[in-house]
Amino acid sequence: MAWLLFRERQCSECAVACRVQKAPFKSMTEAAAKLGLATKLTYGFGAVAYGIKDNGFAYFLLLFYGTVVGLEPALAGAALLIALVFDSLSDPVVGYWSDNTRSRWGRRHPFMYAAAIPVALCYSLLWQPPDWSDGALFLYLVVLAILIRTLITFYETPSSALMPELTADYDERTTIQAWRSFFGWAGGAGMAVFMYAFLLVPSETYPVGALNRDGYETYGVISGGVILVAILVSALGTHSRIGALKAPPPRARKGLKGVFEEVIETLRDKSFFALFISTIASAVATGLTAALTFIMLTYFWAFSSVEVFYWTLLVVVSALMGLLIAPWASKRWGKKGAALRLGVLAFTVQPMPVLFRLLGWMPDNGDPLLFPILATVNTIDLGLIIAMQAILYSMLADLVEHTEVRTGRRSEGVFFSALTFIRKTNQGIGAFAAGLILQVIAFPDGAAPSEVPAASLTQLGTLLVPSQWALWGVMLAALAFYRLDRAQHQSNLVAIQTRAAESKN
Repeated sequence: MAWLLFRERQCSECAVACRVQKAPFKSMTEAAAKLGLATKLTYGFGAVAYGIKDNGFAYFLLLFYGTVVGLEPALAGAALLIALVFDSLSDPVVGYWSDNTRSRWGRRHPFMYAAAIPVALCYSLLWQPPDWSDGALFLYLVVLAILIRTLITFYETPSSALMPELTADYDERTTIQAWRSFFGWAGGAGMAVFMYAFLLVPSETYPVGALNRDGYETYGVISGGVILVAILVSALGTHSRIGALKAPPPRARKGLKGVFEEVIETLRDKSFFALFISTIASAVATGLTAALTFIMLTYFWAFSSVEVFYWTLLVVVSALMGLLIAPWASKRWGKKGAALRLGVLAFTVQPMPVLFRLLGWMPDNGDPLLFPILATVNTIDLGLIIAMQAILYSMLADLVEHTEVRTGRRSEGVFFSALTFIRKTNQGIGAFAAGLILQVIAFPDGAAPSEVPAASLTQLGTLLVPSQWALWGVMLAALAFYRLDRAQHQSNLVAIQTRAAESKN
């Protein structure tokens, strides 16, 4: 009976959607949706820049400065935290600025072009620090980290805001964002694989490859070049569409108070608030998991460096899965339905291997079956998470028109900067939470895998599993309050077109 009621509701929603699609806006949306594969690829490829930066900062930078360069680890951590604070504050400013920019290159492209060379140069210099004292080296790291994070914001926020401008089509937005997610994850993982395979290989000089300073310097030069190419490919690949993008709103003289009042009004939407809370929980969970990833792989599961290498390589496979799953799931269940289904499946499964180990249901460390089992589960699970993330950003894009109907303003930059701001700050909270867990269990510093007490590893798993489930549960519960569906989106498009037609008459 319940199934029949569900099918009846689905049919009803489809009927509504079909009636709306027959409205006068149809031709406009169809024209907007006709993006060629080249546009999708070039636009999406730009996410490689953010993926490389994010991966480098998350996994290598603290290791490089704290272990290889010799900067006091506490100072290195403090420098990165300072940069994170500055970075978070820059997001809403850049978002609002790009929304209101006027130029012959539109609202977004001037920022994208301006960021390309400076961020590539700064990222390269970050991995070539001079032989200075700890104090001077601390300032060097602070300045460059702030510059890089701010400059990448100048590219990433306007670039993300460009997505809802490229097409108004409900499904096409998910496809475009899926390409961005694919290139972002694959770019970050691909550069990490390149480092382990070619730059940080153990040698006679460096028996521990991760301590090879020259390898990091080479990485800086190569990754800086890739960042430059990625940004330029994305900007140039979408340049021809500038004329079809939305124009900025009429000029208005506003003080600082007026600007913030406008931002708050734009964000005062129940569906956005649902995404807001959902993103907070997701970002904390992601930060927590990322901060403990290599500890779990090295100590909890006792994987070798070769196995960790293949684990990282499989991220590319996960990204490809996300690229394929996101558009299919969005069309099959709608964006909210797809995100909830994928999220429930992914986040139920994610902590299961750790839980099964605590229950004694997993193969012992060193068992040849252990790595294939865990790698398969993680690859599939991460693919589902990447697909869900792509759909969430597509849901955010649909709120642009929803808010435009209510306020009369298009604020793509404000919307995307808000979630970027949340993601950055709360990933830091997740990393902090991971540090607290390690402190609570008295995890030993610099210990070999065999030297960590079994009781500490049991405590680690016992604290990690409920923490993950609690955070993902909050995320999914908040997401359930998102109200915008396909039919409402089409209605919003019709309302905007009708308003535009009336203003011309």
